[in-house]
Amino acid sequence: MESIPKRRVVITGLGLVTPLGIGVEKSWDALCNGDSGVSKITLFDPKDLPAQIAAEIKGFNPSDWIEHKEIKKMDRFTHLAIAASQIAMDDSGVKISEENAERIGVIVGSGMGGMAAIEYYHTILTEKGPKRISPFFIPMTIINLASGQISIRFGAKGPNSAPVTACAAGTHAIGESFRIIQRGDADIMITGGTEAVITPLAIGGFCSMKALSTRNHDPKRASRPFDKDRDGFVMGEGAGIIVLESLESALSRSARIYAEVIGFGMSGDAYHISSPSPNGEGAARCMAIALKDSGIDPSEINYINAHGTSTKYGDELETKAIKTVFGEHAYRLKVSSTKSMTGHLLGAAGGVEAVITALAIKTGIIPPTINLDNPDPECDIDYVPNKAVKTNPKVAMSNSFGFGGTNACLILRRYEG
Repeated sequence: MESIPKRRVVITGLGLVTPLGIGVEKSWDALCNGDSGVSKITLFDPKDLPAQIAAEIKGFNPSDWIEHKEIKKMDRFTHLAIAASQIAMDDSGVKISEENAERIGVIVGSGMGGMAAIEYYHTILTEKGPKRISPFFIPMTIINLASGQISIRFGAKGPNSAPVTACAAGTHAIGESFRIIQRGDADIMITGGTEAVITPLAIGGFCSMKALSTRNHDPKRASRPFDKDRDGFVMGEGAGIIVLESLESALSRSARIYAEVIGFGMSGDAYHISSPSPNGEGAARCMAIALKDSGIDPSEINYINAHGTSTKYGDELETKAIKTVFGEHAYRLKVSSTKSMTGHLLGAAGGVEAVITALAIKTGIIPPTINLDNPDPECDIDYVPNKAVKTNPKVAMSNSFGFGGTNACLILRRYEG
């Protein structure tokens, strides 16, 4: 029996809502300028917490994107997802009609979902009783309601799902959407990640794990991946959404193409709930799987958007994994962690970083790893310290690794027909 050829998949729309700006242009300009989105927490009073800094989105008003009566039915993570999706859909030029609705789907991942709503309504329960709980509380908290609300907004009736794989959720969402289009189950997918958990309970929980930076006196220099003086990650919030489309569909409507998705890999560490496996073995397998899926040689990769969270073991083991997979070519790669500027957006990270990777290919500019002033000797490859560089990458990789040992990797290539 002959196998059915896989369809080619391209990116035709980008949407960002990040601590660096609302919209793709603002976020991208800030990334290329090496700006930091980290500051003291304002969403609540952090005075009792060891970590009092985060990468918050400034000036976001859900009423700019959502009807007033609908806002109260959603948690902030859904607000951000809808805004980023609207930006991406406007950018793509995709129009959904009765004729194509069943061929357009939505997969948007998140790591923790409606944490703010859970905290708020627990307080309502304990102080005012169960009758004061909103009937919208459950839909506010469920992670797949980001995908659900996006599908309702646009009328997308195709595949609909929501990976919940910690910091790899956004990348898993894009990878699964890539597969769906490849095999012909949809023509267009709205996909990525969203997260909004700058809340007392979430920040307090990560503080208890001693995972967060406590450089409260110097917020903009707190997220410092691969730097010897790093002391933990900085929590961020935001959403990154892309419109994926079959090449045939994109060409039929003369769409602008940012990049082509050519490979996806996923793996499990089977090691520890929060620590990476020794020598980055799981991450290395994930990258190798993505490379095999893409059909290219490792030497063809020019740039890696690293997971690079600014934690000691995570950064060192990702470096080891890259060396394992790429050998001597590791020292010819450009690798950067844009979490140095956005903070770590957990389930949204993969979506945001896929957009960044596509833009690096489209513009030829690689954003830097800022605050890399004193490199860790264990992290000895080119992490594009402090200033963006123009190198015109043709093929790039984006890495996402999450708690529970879940790993995801995407490979994008410049579209050349």
